[in-house]
Amino acid sequence: MTRATDARAGRRQRLLKALTELRCDAAVIAHPPNVRYLTGFTGSNGVLFLSAAQAVLFTDPRYDLQAHEECDCRVRVVRGPTWESVWKHAAPRCRRLAAEAEHLSRELWRQGEQRLGRSVRLEPLAGAVERLREVKSPEEVEAMRASAQLCSKAFQQATRRFRPGMTETDAAAEIEYRMRRLGAQGPAFETIVAAGARAALPHARPGAACLAPGQPVLVDMGANADGYMSDMTRMVHLGAPGRPFLELYGAVLEAQQAALAAVRAGAAARRVDQAARRALRARGLERYFTHSTGHGVGLEIHEGPRLGARSDETLETGMVVTVEPGVYLAGKAGIRIEDTVLVTAAGAEILTPASKELVVLES
Repeated sequence: MTRATDARAGRRQRLLKALTELRCDAAVIAHPPNVRYLTGFTGSNGVLFLSAAQAVLFTDPRYDLQAHEECDCRVRVVRGPTWESVWKHAAPRCRRLAAEAEHLSRELWRQGEQRLGRSVRLEPLAGAVERLREVKSPEEVEAMRASAQLCSKAFQQATRRFRPGMTETDAAAEIEYRMRRLGAQGPAFETIVAAGARAALPHARPGAACLAPGQPVLVDMGANADGYMSDMTRMVHLGAPGRPFLELYGAVLEAQQAALAAVRAGAAARRVDQAARRALRARGLERYFTHSTGHGVGLEIHEGPRLGARSDETLETGMVVTVEPGVYLAGKAGIRIEDTVLVTAAGAEILTPASKELVVLES
């Protein structure tokens, strides 16, 4: 067996252990990132039935060849509604079946209860696969390192082409073009390019606004490289920035450095958030930081753990998270600095190599 096959088999065994703790004897998994994690299948329609006796992926004829090439478990290609075949297969093979309640519609859940009958109880899987995904294997870490490096290189290439008069949409398209040219499957999320006062919108969508001399530009971007995501935010300034902006930038950078220093295996996730806020509070800026300090990242751009004030999770070796404090001044500007980092016993290993010095372009 290949290393990837061994890894997926190990993941399925860990999930079976979690099912025992849930007092379930089988599970059905359909959320695409979870299916990929457990089987290798990358198609849009796949349902895994997993028990101690078997692992079977159900899909439709569009994915016949692909499923057989990618999966290391039994593949069953069905005609007609996929879930009908899944419920029919599961009914005689288990008594308590776990399913992803958070990813299934109410209608599909009700259909399952009806098709399974009174002899099978349908139970929530309660994020069991997502918890397994929080700790990355060495192979996953290397995939994410490659994604972060690609993202950084695309940023460096694209920002050289930023000019006054260029729209935010054009700048975002340039970034995504560069990522694809470097080998990404695409962006990890819709690239954010926000110029001037629009940078005060933490999740601004690029639009027709133009980059202008004397303005800051916030760039939040990530690459999807072989299914694994990266996430990075950097600031660009068209022309020399004034002292007030440089002071704000320095404050956000200090907050990020304080948060990074709090990242290590065994640390409470909320402590990372507290470290960033403490640094901003010392500068009188905490009230302008309006979101959590970070989140996990992997096969999805937002995973556990969450680095927020109310997080009750503990960081573990192998987790990959973002650290991204920001300051947002409505009507004026916004600044965010973000890295994708690996949690280790010694601290945070930054995976995004792009410099955090403010990028100043001629205007």
